[in-house]
Amino acid sequence: MCTTTQYELCEEIGRGRFGTIYRCFDITTNEIYACKIINKTVLTDSTDRECLQNEPKYMTLLSPHPNILQIYDVSQDDDVLTIVMELCQPLTLFDKIFQNTLSEPQSASVMVQLISAINHCHRLGVAHRDLKPDNILFDSMGILKLGDFGSAEWFSEEKMMSGIVGTPYYVAPEILMGREYDEKVDVWSCGVILYMMLVGIPPFYGDDAVQIFEAVVRGNLRFPSRLFRSVSSSAKDLLRNMICKDASRRFSAQQVLMHPWILSRGETS
Repeated sequence: MCTTTQYELCEEIGRGRFGTIYRCFDITTNEIYACKIINKTVLTDSTDRECLQNEPKYMTLLSPHPNILQIYDVSQDDDVLTIVMELCQPLTLFDKIFQNTLSEPQSASVMVQLISAINHCHRLGVAHRDLKPDNILFDSMGILKLGDFGSAEWFSEEKMMSGIVGTPYYVAPEILMGREYDEKVDVWSCGVILYMMLVGIPPFYGDDAVQIFEAVVRGNLRFPSRLFRSVSSSAKDLLRNMICKDASRRFSAQQVLMHPWILSRGETS
């Protein structure tokens, strides 16, 4: 049950790991939003509870940014957490990739928006740490909106991050190796997302999570000719600099934004 009388719930439009998402409208303005309702009583894991508190905290801090999902209202009681946020299209970037690979200009358009959001986060000292196509949404105008900040963490030059978080296929090798790490783990994940947009499969894979993680730790980036025959050398150069096992040599988000392929919006001569 919604914990505020300002919003009226409509139909269910999705289910996430922690709760159900409904379309709703503000009865005072008739504006349409999405409303995520989480039943806190079913959460027994302390990590899950921390994720729930992280999401509204970080998303509020990072707003407004044109490519970060905006939160409009948060309320909770002992049993329920309610987050009112902007309404997006039902299809995520994962759905778009599953339907078909994207052209280089289409991929560049997505990457410019995603990296702009990540660069904004990093400038404020926040790392997302769970970037994947499933967390990348689009509003009614097709503008990218980054969501799901449940695994986000503070970092600084004096404070590295630690802990194994993320999702198979997209997680950076230094996380899996148990080392302290910096915000460039997000750039690795963005590189994997770009690879998938261009050719439809991840660069590192296996039959199960263990095999996937082993492939990620090896970090042997390849460009099979049957898949990359029509992909430009500039796009492959950017991928090498993003999916770079040596984090000290890996591009920062700002460097990605300055790469020729990004500046040309994927238009190759």
